[in-house]
Amino acid sequence: MENKDSLVVPSVSELLNAKWDNYKHHKTHEVQIGNIQIGGNNPVAIQSMTNTDTSDVEATVGQILELADAGSELVRMTVNNEEAAQSTPRIKEILIRKGYNIPIVGDFHYNGHILLSKYPDCAIALDKYRINPGNVGAGKSRDANFEAIIQVALKNNKPVRIGVNWGSLDRQMLQQAMEENAKKTNPLPSNQVTITAVVLSAIQSAKLAEEYGMPANRIVLSTKMSYVPDMVLAYKLLATHSNYAIHLGLTEAGLGNKGIVASTAALSYLLLNGIGNTIRVSITPRPGRPRSDEVEICQQILQAIDIRRFKPSVTSCPGCGRTTSTVFQEMTQEMDDYFNKRLPEWKQIGYKGIENLHIAVMGCVVNGPGESKNANIGISLPGNGENPRSPVYIDGKLHRVLEGERIMDHFKKIVDDYVNTNFKTPKI
Repeated sequence: MENKDSLVVPSVSELLNAKWDNYKHHKTHEVQIGNIQIGGNNPVAIQSMTNTDTSDVEATVGQILELADAGSELVRMTVNNEEAAQSTPRIKEILIRKGYNIPIVGDFHYNGHILLSKYPDCAIALDKYRINPGNVGAGKSRDANFEAIIQVALKNNKPVRIGVNWGSLDRQMLQQAMEENAKKTNPLPSNQVTITAVVLSAIQSAKLAEEYGMPANRIVLSTKMSYVPDMVLAYKLLATHSNYAIHLGLTEAGLGNKGIVASTAALSYLLLNGIGNTIRVSITPRPGRPRSDEVEICQQILQAIDIRRFKPSVTSCPGCGRTTSTVFQEMTQEMDDYFNKRLPEWKQIGYKGIENLHIAVMGCVVNGPGESKNANIGISLPGNGENPRSPVYIDGKLHRVLEGERIMDHFKKIVDDYVNTNFKTPKI
């Protein structure tokens, strides 16, 4: 008797002819923010946020420069009081004078309608306004305050991000969703009701903004949660029911590896399903660590899933009982540091496509030659019991074998020669 639960192994032909999932970006409106465009067919942009007191102009400018130099393409800063609003034009002026035309986003909560109206220079200096519909006001004043911000944005031709956060969700909307859910024959779990309310708040607010005259191509939405499955569900629901540009972020992601892993899990899934036009990694910074860590993590996520590339990549093995020393570990670290140091120089000179360079540093012969042949340049270091020689492959072919104590110096020279040959733009 045939077991219906048994696995039917497909043939090679069936697999070769199978239809693979074709990930395409969730088609959204294209939004102009300062000097960059997001949405539509534009690349996913990286956003970060300052944690300085915005009224401290010097500190805020310094951190924006740090974030921009690290690769942030938009920077958000808190505008929470009159001093911050008054400092904003000065911050923008200094950035422009220093040659940084990076878009600056004003983050408003509770009093944005007052600050933007009272300080028109602040409204002009900012490139986008972030509105939280959960705390823009309550009762009858909510729509009036929301409209006031929209009208300032329209007057100054600025886009807005309507950012709903589950931690500051409009209690009235959540209560309404809970009551409607209670009437269902099969009520949804409470977390799904919260997700529904978050998404509904974002879409209703966007439609209200359009009723006030804001074009759809000046609206960005976000529905931030702090639990990965909830965030994924929220953004899938949002993408299904709207075509506004979308900002992705796992809010309050946490410290260290926990925050990095959680953010990577959430963002990667959504981005690979074509959802998301800008991203931010909201990790809690370790004491003493630079704010720009969140920018590097964004870059690594986008590069790992092959959506964008930012710097040469180094493939390396984890090591095992076959590896006899820490040479491959030290060499991997040294090559990564080497690229971090040289990349700005190469870009300044005008080397094109250098971010596509792929290096492999392997610790033994098991996967060493194969990985090396798949990289632009690869080296297979000797493992336990192997001949103490290190073959180097270039574009799949054996280039030479290195021996002795200066293997690293010779390998760097090979990399430099390859870069000069393949990426340097000839002068016209």
